[in-house]
Amino acid sequence: MTVTAKICGVREPAILDTAVAHGATEIGLVFFPRSPRNVTPDEAAALSALAPAEITVVGLFVDPTDKTLDQLLQTVRLDLLQLHGSEAPGRVEDIKRRTGRPVMKAIKVSGPQDLAEAEGYAGIADRLLFDAKAPTSGGDFMPGGNALSFDWRILSGQDWPCPWLLSGGLTPENVTEAVRTSGTRGVDVSSGVEVAPGVKDSAKVSAFLAAVAAL
Repeated sequence: MTVTAKICGVREPAILDTAVAHGATEIGLVFFPRSPRNVTPDEAAALSALAPAEITVVGLFVDPTDKTLDQLLQTVRLDLLQLHGSEAPGRVEDIKRRTGRPVMKAIKVSGPQDLAEAEGYAGIADRLLFDAKAPTSGGDFMPGGNALSFDWRILSGQDWPCPWLLSGGLTPENVTEAVRTSGTRGVDVSSGVEVAPGVKDSAKVSAFLAAVAAL
């Protein structure tokens, strides 16, 4: 079984190089000021220019405005837009039409009841991403990248009319179990390959990608 891997929250050329060298198919650039993985437009432009043509450069946004998208796409190569906020299906459709880019919509999951939300996006988004839902209390949580996971078993046997990825709490140590339990063909990791929030570790990135390749 071939499983693809996205390394999200890339901020350094060395991490991008490591991801590419060890088999990542996508790298993610975060455009969310509160995130420790946030990059400026200039940083993003430099990183995206370094990515080989065969690597998909993904821009992660949280409820972006038209102005934000328009300005970034003038200078930054973004092959896919990841929407990680509360964007309604109509907004997803509007962003696709406005930017001409394919869109991946994040679905926040804590239990089986949350999977129903995916149905509203299945005919609009080009891809879906199932990520752990952040708690509503008890900490200053981000929309994603919180090192939290959910019960991967609830995804097993599910069928959506578009490709989907698994995210949330993945690490080099548990990604094999996560894939086998959920049945996903794509994984997305961020905090699980870091030594501190926003600080990626080349050895962890390599180990994660090696585990994925072994599948």
